Amino acid sequence: MSSTVLPASSTRTRLTLAVVLTTQLMIVLDAAIVNIALPDMQQALHIAPANLSWVVNAYTLAFGGLLLLGARAGDLFGRRAVFAVGMVLFTVASLLGGFADAGAHLFLARAAQGVGAALVAPSALAILMGLYPKPEDRTRAIGYYTIVSASGAAIGLIAGGLLTNYASWRWVMFVNVPIGLVMLALSRTALPNSRAQHGRIDYAGSLLSTAGMTALVYGFIRAAADGWGSGGALASFAIAVVLLAAFIAVERAVAHPITPLHLFADRERASAYVARMLLVAGSMGAFFFLSQYFQLVLGWSPVRTGLAFVPFPVSVFVSSQLATRIFVPRFGGRAVILVGMVLSAAGLVMLTRLGVDTTYSQLISSMVVFAVGNGTAFVPLTAAGMARVAPQEAGVASGLVNVTQQVGGSVGLAVLVTVFATAGPGAASSPSATGHAKGLFVLGADRGFGVAAALIGAAVVLLLAFRRPRRTPVTVPIEELVLEPAG
Repeated sequence: MSSTVLPASSTRTRLTLAVVLTTQLMIVLDAAIVNIALPDMQQALHIAPANLSWVVNAYTLAFGGLLLLGARAGDLFGRRAVFAVGMVLFTVASLLGGFADAGAHLFLARAAQGVGAALVAPSALAILMGLYPKPEDRTRAIGYYTIVSASGAAIGLIAGGLLTNYASWRWVMFVNVPIGLVMLALSRTALPNSRAQHGRIDYAGSLLSTAGMTALVYGFIRAAADGWGSGGALASFAIAVVLLAAFIAVERAVAHPITPLHLFADRERASAYVARMLLVAGSMGAFFFLSQYFQLVLGWSPVRTGLAFVPFPVSVFVSSQLATRIFVPRFGGRAVILVGMVLSAAGLVMLTRLGVDTTYSQLISSMVVFAVGNGTAFVPLTAAGMARVAPQEAGVASGLVNVTQQVGGSVGLAVLVTVFATAGPGAASSPSATGHAKGLFVLGADRGFGVAAALIGAAVVLLLAFRRPRRTPVTVPIEELVLEPAG
């Protein structure tokens, strides 16, 4: 077996890789780490049940909505500088969130964290792509990046359970402060900086895309609470359609769009973006429903619930390494993506058999199949999303990779919660009171798992239907990306 150390990597290159991966893990797991702490947050800050989901959504919507702006800022002002600004904002917001004394203060802190993450994430991925000019080295680096991206949610649940159980819910916020300070201190010497480019920021496109996605997610939240025929849900969906249509019109007209639409002209790359979004959308159901099932139906503690997800990151690590080293070189990225997504969907279908008396040992096989599928698919999906991209648009392309993941998570969770609520009025409430309520909860979760599997199945159909025509691609070597030495 080959070494796990990237070939021809200097000490500084390995340090850069460590900074990028640690940063990615921090911002991805932060979307999930609060989930297990939600009951404690609700009680301590007197948050109304209908508003509790905004602890998660305030972060994911700000993150996903502003990622393209963060990517463009990195291209224009230099990626190391934008990384530093984002890390400062993320760290300060984490500190303030830990001291929050009201629900509104916590929501604002979570939104500020999302803005900071939106500045950090695309710059980090673009820097990573520029480190490795050789395709085999770059594929392996993407494999490491994929491990933390695909398993970050599960690691967040584990960390959230431990911190909530042994310290306080406030530490799911405070834990980011020392990590952020270390990453900020290392970034000056560890991260190379791209040259600033000439151009303008498309503020109109940024505003329209963020507002449109927020309206869309809010529509699903209102539909889950009030029904599909409610005026609030219908109005939100209508506003989302108008805003997103205006966003596309603006992007077609401006000289420096925040989302160059020609990036979607490549069928393989465009289908990889959509497939990634659907895979993440379907995957959110496993974490959301299982974390509640363990605590509310089985009566487990937060720490035991967090530890129950340990098989997920382990399976993702093993499968992503096999995909990087063996499967992609031998069978090609497209075939590996399809196999991984089929496995992920199969794992979710297995979870539709969840019952009130299902034991953890009966769930492990489903979780492992699902996790193996995720780890197998995410490596080539990430590579496909950055393939055949000109160096000057590497930041935008990396932003789209992250956008599809965050938007998929936000919209997917909203859709699955809406499906979950169709089981009956008792499904969305705590099932700890009666056996009937537990039965409704499980019924709603089973429906959610089924729809999640269907979303990933739709991605498989998309990949089979759209493929890049067989022709010799015109590529721009990643080594042409001009980097300035750190210092």
